Amino acid sequence: MTGSASRLARPLETAAAWLLGLLWILPLAYAVWTAIHPAAYVAHFAPGAPLTAANFVKAWNAAPFARYFLNTVLLVTMILAAQLVLSTLAAYAFARFPFRGSTIAFLLALLQLMVMPDVLIVENYATMSRLGILDSILAIGLPYMASAFGIFLLRQTFKSVPRELDEAARVEGAGPIAVLLKVYVPLAKPVYIAFALVSVSYHWNNFLWPLVVTNSVTTRPLTVGLQVFASVDQGVDWSIITAATLMTSAPLLLAFLLFQRQFVQSFMRAGIR
Repeated sequence: MTGSASRLARPLETAAAWLLGLLWILPLAYAVWTAIHPAAYVAHFAPGAPLTAANFVKAWNAAPFARYFLNTVLLVTMILAAQLVLSTLAAYAFARFPFRGSTIAFLLALLQLMVMPDVLIVENYATMSRLGILDSILAIGLPYMASAFGIFLLRQTFKSVPRELDEAARVEGAGPIAVLLKVYVPLAKPVYIAFALVSVSYHWNNFLWPLVVTNSVTTRPLTVGLQVFASVDQGVDWSIITAATLMTSAPLLLAFLLFQRQFVQSFMRAGIR
């Protein structure tokens, strides 16, 4: 009976997986259809419908997407660089330099994981105002530069590095920073890749905080720019809107398709559950 139930469950699991995959891809398939066909075929799925790239041209010319792309790239690069430096130094200290109250300090850092960023919007806005950096890329990224998630991942990875490697490097005359750069960082490469993918994806798609803290074209990222572009004042032309949506999401989709194997392997090696 157990073997029979197992044989019956396997096709059901496969069918359920295909169904979930189909439900996941349907919005993307609809966006691709409407983006590459004239507006008359938005709800008319004719196999012989003519293809067109005019929707992408119109979307690109209707809003300063080049500036939005530049702002977003600068934003995610700035945040990721700061997170990697701060998380590496903090994790190294927590993992290899125990001090009085280090456990409490680590637990306090982890409290960040339990606080939704949206809860701190008012206080963060007031802080950016006092610093005089409202409506800037720095104001968008500053609240995210210290990542408790990154500190936790790297601390756990650094603690798994054998002490013998650390001691061997010190015997060779390496100082603490040299040991970190020559021993710990290379061994944590899979974790860095996994964390970088998560960080870039999150901040590329972040919307609410950038919407609150920016109000000009020179600082808006893609998510806010797309929302302004798709507002009612611009008119609702789903062909152009979906074309703009695909343009803004294309870099992430392309990166996932190109590096999906490395993405999965990085998470497996990092032990993320």
